[in-house]
Amino acid sequence: MSLRIGIDVGGTNTDAVVLDEADRIIARAKRPTSPDVTGGLRAALAAVLDELGDRSGQVSRVMLGTTHATNAILERRSLGRVAVIRLGAPATTSIPPLYAWPADLRKAVAAGAVIVRGGYFVDGRPIAPLDTDAVRRFLNETGDGVPVEAVAITGVFSPASGDQEKQVAEIARAELGERIAVSLSHEIGSLGLLERENATVLNAALYGVARDVTGGLRQALDERGLTVETFFAQNDGTLMAVEYAARYPVLTIGSGPANSLRGAAFLSGVSDAIVADVGGTSTDLGVLTGGFPRESAAAVEIGGVTTNFRMPDILSVALGGGTVIGEGLGPRSVGYRITKEALAFGGPTPTMTDAAVAAGRGAVGTHPVAAGERLSRAVRLADEMVIDAVDRVALGRADRPLIAVGGGAFILPRKVPGVSEVIRPADAAVANAVGAAIALASGRFETIAPAGAGRAAVIERAKEEAAARAVAAGADSRRVQIVELTEVPLSYLSEPAVRVHVKAAGPLI
Repeated sequence: MSLRIGIDVGGTNTDAVVLDEADRIIARAKRPTSPDVTGGLRAALAAVLDELGDRSGQVSRVMLGTTHATNAILERRSLGRVAVIRLGAPATTSIPPLYAWPADLRKAVAAGAVIVRGGYFVDGRPIAPLDTDAVRRFLNETGDGVPVEAVAITGVFSPASGDQEKQVAEIARAELGERIAVSLSHEIGSLGLLERENATVLNAALYGVARDVTGGLRQALDERGLTVETFFAQNDGTLMAVEYAARYPVLTIGSGPANSLRGAAFLSGVSDAIVADVGGTSTDLGVLTGGFPRESAAAVEIGGVTTNFRMPDILSVALGGGTVIGEGLGPRSVGYRITKEALAFGGPTPTMTDAAVAAGRGAVGTHPVAAGERLSRAVRLADEMVIDAVDRVALGRADRPLIAVGGGAFILPRKVPGVSEVIRPADAAVANAVGAAIALASGRFETIAPAGAGRAAVIERAKEEAAARAVAAGADSRRVQIVELTEVPLSYLSEPAVRVHVKAAGPLI
């Protein structure tokens, strides 16, 4: 039989599960996330392989959801130097690239920026010829004293046509060498120039991080003598092949919450629900629609930078099992040190885990915890936070259940106003790793189509491109399906047009 491993790296714990061909969980492990992240990953992987024993040789696939990219942006570390090229002069020169970025992040990433003539109208007609000479001059002059490790290219309305971006990519490889990493905005973000540019630059800055994560995972597998296929979880709860993840590392940023939602749907058998994933540091709440995460309709801010690629609609609150109880509740957390710091483990720090244990909501730890007003008050405050958060994500609907998952799920109350019931499925503590193990591979494509003649042909081409991207991400070409197709009319245009977004998904080969 063929086995597969799902791993999810969280802020407090790294979880791993092994599923057989019938999707049954046959091994599970939860290990503290290490400061370097990779150490916790190795420990969790080793734990489930040891539990498998002789059957470890039957593992054929490993799926990883990781916080590496998110942590690199938040902590401003391990980021590559990026040369930023925008195609759109003279119309887009009033706001330079990276203008609204936090100063420390801009300093860590920027290796120079330029705006050259080029770009397209929304219907795909060129605004101006591409100024190839200006591109070459910039590439030859930029990075003086600062090595250029990647190039980010963004054109006005490039989702309507990516030809100019591809042409600049060819120039960059000719000038800087074939091995230079190039990030193209029409492959990453949607309409909205500045937000798409931001996402493209972040993606380019993360190439080194993706390379290190991939190398660390392969080294961990080699140490155990495993030759397997490896996949990375991405923002919408689906998977991408390692080579695809190396090109689009920014798409892994929302993988943790997405994995939790997909795992919650699988473990509970409920496809439409609110999910609360309670970790050691925070509680992430999202909504399942048809078994997949509801996506955010608004721009998403990452590390102080506004982006517009697809992300799950997640509300995070500073409440977790490791949340420290002081005069109030949090937001500080003991994180992965909970087994040394919390009262329930003989430590000196009162945490939300201790409050829940004292209230009889769970049996955790090695030491008894005495009830008291301070811990009781923390439970009341935590319940108020949960009720408020549920109300905010429910959007007025009270007929959906709440699925409680994550290692800290026991801190949630048994009844929550605004939901029909609270469901606590078996193996809820490792729902995020389960979500990674069961995920499909997917691809997306967004473009502009005329509202009249030609619309059907453009939509068919969009479907084909989305399916091709799903196959590139690792899906079986014979079983790929179009799972989402949306059309949004565009206003204030001389000719009626619609914005088309297509998502294709399918099981792995």
